[in-house]
Amino acid sequence: MIEIDAARIDGELVRGLIAEQFPAWAHLPVSPVPRGGNDHRMFRLGDALSVRLPSAPGYVPQVAKEQRWLPHLAPALPLPIPTVRAEGRPSPAFPAPWSIYGWIEGDPVVDGRTGSDEHWAADLADFLVALRGIDARGGPEPGLHSGYRGGPLAHYDDETARIVPRVSGRERDVARGLWRDALDASFDGPPVWVHGDVSANNLLSRDKRLGAVVDFGCSAVGDPACDTVIAWTFFEGAAAGIFQRELAVDDATCVRGRGWALWKALLMLGSAHSAQVVEARRVLARLFAEA
Repeated sequence: MIEIDAARIDGELVRGLIAEQFPAWAHLPVSPVPRGGNDHRMFRLGDALSVRLPSAPGYVPQVAKEQRWLPHLAPALPLPIPTVRAEGRPSPAFPAPWSIYGWIEGDPVVDGRTGSDEHWAADLADFLVALRGIDARGGPEPGLHSGYRGGPLAHYDDETARIVPRVSGRERDVARGLWRDALDASFDGPPVWVHGDVSANNLLSRDKRLGAVVDFGCSAVGDPACDTVIAWTFFEGAAAGIFQRELAVDDATCVRGRGWALWKALLMLGSAHSAQVVEARRVLARLFAEA
């Protein structure tokens, strides 16, 4: 099994890999990208490139998947997504494959007011509708590489049963009901492309509009319910309604999406980071209020 020490993934390592495998770019400065992700570490390379390395063995399969499929997806999408510029090889310095991408201009979404922006909601819905419409033949089926996004919620049934007691009283009963409803709302449509991790962390803002969608590590071909989660975790008020309407999925898909949102929020309740716990409680309060 590949062993990766995430603590050793730093600018010095990246500079060494570039010098070893892509010497034409060895003169370019390397700097870490803040909020560059959890599954991968990202560094800016000069002005026009970025380097992305998996941070643990479980994320290694995402590298080849993105390299294979991002060029297939990009031409049919209305917004920029990462463009593969070079494919890094495993080496004694770093034992896994890695990628060099084109740098996408834009600012990470850190302003919560964006979640109330109706234009943002419509832009993201249009993007996901276009993604669903791309030819999915031969695409990657859900699995470990996607965190089982695009697959049946039942994969997380045992785990959810263990973490539901993180809430109590009426909330526990409501959570169990939401989860049962999500399991019962089975997916019987054709498999479609899903991003798998549609969150504010993976959206870039440009000129106060949605400018790009990044990080396709959890992408797969399957059930689109996981891509509806942002309706409860990010969008507010009229924007949430516009997103759900323009996304044009059926009620059962939204019910499964609530299940995905519930599972993730319950997981975050066990986080050691207080900000994640606060966010989890906010999402849970919204889910419970709708029940």
